[in-house]
Amino acid sequence: ANSTARGQPLSMRIFRHHTELPGDARGAVVALGNFDGVHRGHQAVIETARAVAARAGRPCGVMTFEPHPRALFGPGGEPFRLTPFRIKARHIEALGVDFLIAQRFDAEFAGHEASDFVETVLTASLGVHHVVVGYDYVFGRRRLGDVAMLKAAKGFSTTSVDPVMAANGDIYSSTRVRACLVEGRPGEAAELLGRYWEVEGRVERGDQRGRVIGFPTANLHLGEYQRPAAGAYAVRAGIDQGMGTVWHDGVANFGRRPSFDDRDPILEVHLLDFSGDLYQRHLRVALVEFLRPECRFDGIESLKVQIAQDAAQARDLLRARHFPNHPGPSVLPAKG
Repeated sequence: ANSTARGQPLSMRIFRHHTELPGDARGAVVALGNFDGVHRGHQAVIETARAVAARAGRPCGVMTFEPHPRALFGPGGEPFRLTPFRIKARHIEALGVDFLIAQRFDAEFAGHEASDFVETVLTASLGVHHVVVGYDYVFGRRRLGDVAMLKAAKGFSTTSVDPVMAANGDIYSSTRVRACLVEGRPGEAAELLGRYWEVEGRVERGDQRGRVIGFPTANLHLGEYQRPAAGAYAVRAGIDQGMGTVWHDGVANFGRRPSFDDRDPILEVHLLDFSGDLYQRHLRVALVEFLRPECRFDGIESLKVQIAQDAAQARDLLRARHFPNHPGPSVLPAKG
């Protein structure tokens, strides 16, 4: 059940159901959770599982749930994902685990009693040696299973990881990351994640307005991604080229483009000092700094002036960050 991301082979094996595990993946140390965002709190849980696995001489796995349970229990709601599955898998793989179980979360699976999840999934299917969870992990129908139930289970041991806090005492959480993005604070979101928040997708052909005004853009619809604050951003944009990603400084606008009375929000990205056709290319866009809220302009000329100012501000800001050529904006640049 090997998988690929952006055409690149993964060393981490991916399984789509708890019954798919081969013999060499059973008896592992497994971290359980949704892990949307794979923020620093999630990283602590997964890194704890890796450490336990290393000491025990066992493989290390992560079990997550797709689609996110929130999508099942609240269908039709606003998009909220920080890391859709492919991106989440890439971040989890970077933490060095051996396999990922992306368990399909549907009404049938959600109906498992907590005790049945322990006995059928963890014990019978996975044969877990040890389980690692966050301090507030809950599971099973009506979320009646908790850390105490896992620690009382027979046949495996359990570690719960205490909350991981920022310097100001705030607990790292996906909810806090979403709030930072909605409120136009991508830098604070990056501190919670340990990297800049990215969206990625295939560039779609737009209406070519950017070319007309001298700032051609690559357009991305965000799909199931969380919507950040509408407005202009300094960004780093990565273009997939073969086995690697080539990063460029850029300026972007997310919103409905009120000057043109558009209705569907879209992310428009202009790469600085770049010429070339990005249509149908795969693009990663990391939000680095919020520049200004979205606004309506009186005409094309005033819009051009503002975009030029945004581009100049983004250029200066990004130059001051000293981004390395590798690995791009996934890792925060060193301070000082």
